Amino acid sequence: MNKEVLDYVIEKTHELISAPSCSSEAKIAAQTWLDAIGTEEETVETKRYIEELEADVLPIDGLIGFAESDHGIQVFGEDTAKELAGHAKKIKSAGAISCDCPACAAATAILEKKDLIAE
Repeated sequence: MNKEVLDYVIEKTHELISAPSCSSEAKIAAQTWLDAIGTEEETVETKRYIEELEADVLPIDGLIGFAESDHGIQVFGEDTAKELAGHAKKIKSAGAISCDCPACAAATAILEKKDLIAE
């Protein structure tokens, strides 16, 4: 992986880790990947990191469904869940295919480079 791509992915990885919406599993995978850069474990951890990111990015329909569900209302509160569902529907109508929260946005940006990362 060239230095420019590596620097970009490192930056987005730090954004991911800092995102309040980032899952604990993604934070662990991200930090493990950062720690593995330049070591013999880098290739294995890169693969694991990509797999975790692919599992964590929430498809837009999943976000809408969760925000409108009883569980989503319990998690976010009725007003926030309604706002989140409305926002998700709006970005879906504009072409979004996944959640645009800070964690999903960072993960998506990293995944856009996955072919260059996994070289």
